[in-house]
Amino acid sequence: MTDYSEEQRNELEALESIYPDSFTVLSEKPTTFTITVTSEAGENDETVQTTLKFTYREKYPDETPLHEIVSQENLDDNDVMDIIKLLEQQAEENLGMVMIFTLVSAVQEKLNEIVDQIKTRREEEKKQKEREAEEEEKQRFHGTPVTIENFLNWKAKFDAELLEIKRKKMKEEEQAGKNKLSGKQLFEMDHNLDTSDIQFLEEAGNNVEVDESLFQEMDDLELEDEEDDPDYNPVNLDSD
Repeated sequence: MTDYSEEQRNELEALESIYPDSFTVLSEKPTTFTITVTSEAGENDETVQTTLKFTYREKYPDETPLHEIVSQENLDDNDVMDIIKLLEQQAEENLGMVMIFTLVSAVQEKLNEIVDQIKTRREEEKKQKEREAEEEEKQRFHGTPVTIENFLNWKAKFDAELLEIKRKKMKEEEQAGKNKLSGKQLFEMDHNLDTSDIQFLEEAGNNVEVDESLFQEMDDLELEDEEDDPDYNPVNLDSD
């Protein structure tokens, strides 16, 4: 007859020695304990972690232990579901044998895989960003290759914009023509215009001033008579 209590007690002692820093007994009846499992350090010393809770059933190991995840770090929901499925699978495969170490080891390996996946995903994201940056740089220097399709699209858009500009210009010119007044209309609107020229001339005539001092100085000028000129010879004038 199998002594389940003895097997359970022996396994607990072994687990405590294997996981001294992460093994914690919560209760003895039923026997319940937790083990915290941490992955190996990934990029930038990042890790993923989960705390597993186990409870022995009365006939363990001929019955699978109860198990659950009570806490986790850096794991998404899909990772948590994968770990739960892994525990169920390993428990069924090891039924009849003490299995906690096997279950914890499987979870440890799974966490390491998750860290590698995170690292790979980040590397792919980094490469994708680099490719996008390179493509953007190429577009900046080389532009978009011209195809018949994108040329026709551009042409249609250009023609529509040009047509709109012409319509606006014609509308503005039409509006300006309507607002332009003839000379007759201007005089009809402002009666002061018909007398403005006359008024301007009258005002200008009344304001003309003569500086008489300019003529007074003419008397002071000494003008020589031709007969007083010693070189004057009327004969010479006649010979010409």
